[in-house]
Amino acid sequence: MTSRPLEHPCGTEVRSATVPPEARGLARDQVRLAVVTAAGTRHTRATALADLLSPGDVLVVNTSATLPAAVDVERHGCTWGLHVSTELDDGTWVVELRRPDNAGPAEPEPSEVLRLPGGVRLRILEPHPAEQRRLWRAAPLPVIDRTEYLWEQGHPIRYPYLDGAWPVGTLQNVYAEQHGSAEMASAGRPVSERTLVRLMARGITVVPVVLHTGVSSQEAHEPPQPEWFAVPEATARVVNGARAVGRRVVAVGTTVVRALESASPAGRVLPTDGWTSLVLGPDHPARVVSGLLTGLHEPEASHLDLLRAVAGGPLVARGYADLNAAEAPAYLWHEFGDAMLLLP
Repeated sequence: MTSRPLEHPCGTEVRSATVPPEARGLARDQVRLAVVTAAGTRHTRATALADLLSPGDVLVVNTSATLPAAVDVERHGCTWGLHVSTELDDGTWVVELRRPDNAGPAEPEPSEVLRLPGGVRLRILEPHPAEQRRLWRAAPLPVIDRTEYLWEQGHPIRYPYLDGAWPVGTLQNVYAEQHGSAEMASAGRPVSERTLVRLMARGITVVPVVLHTGVSSQEAHEPPQPEWFAVPEATARVVNGARAVGRRVVAVGTTVVRALESASPAGRVLPTDGWTSLVLGPDHPARVVSGLLTGLHEPEASHLDLLRAVAGGPLVARGYADLNAAEAPAYLWHEFGDAMLLLP
């Protein structure tokens, strides 16, 4: 089974991809791609990405790699889930407790001590950020490195729409290098090695940023939490040069948009690293990114706002509507599904 129809908040029918495309007989770059421009929407495959861009354009990818960021916790006589979203500079973790049926988040008790696999205890401290009750700052006892611990004891975060338990290797982009993301920056999954070669052969420059994603399960439509990012000096130079001569800067995923825009407070990208709390939207449009390759996800308010910040509200609305047109193929959603290229 590869899809389950759901009702989309924008009126588009959602068919969730429940297994990777490789399990459906497709290569990762053979998923469908909706190309949305002012002229209309074209339905093709991700293998065509290099043909949709022009020599001199810049494609920016997020090289953060996915951690097995979930562990099981015995609590009140049941097995609960715990998603480890990030590690803060002081060594504390930001975590999300999940209900035993994994149907949504649960609220731990302040000062509660959770017993994790491997003899690790985790003391719940306070909500993080303070204005919500889903993510909590917690102190591991003893103090340990999150990355090393999760590689030893964790498993990939998995949501109920998936069939089967897929290894972390299926949740990596081919260019992933620096481990730190709680979940895959999934917009880049259709970008294969052969696509990267074709892009370079056509004179399209591919440059990296890093943004370590936190958990994406925002059932209450919370704004995105602070995330750590880095924009290298070489990437800043290439992006600024492309913009100076009128070429497009296309982000592979909303994580790249957040990183680049966080590094450009005055509209020019600067080499930067640190934490970003930037939330883009109609009142804060993107100034650097001029195109976006994105996956198809049930759009929380913050996710839709970020798409609109890059492509504008009318283009985003039409792109979603065109997925449901009578002549459109049946698109699949979520991290193992199809993709959309917004070129305003």
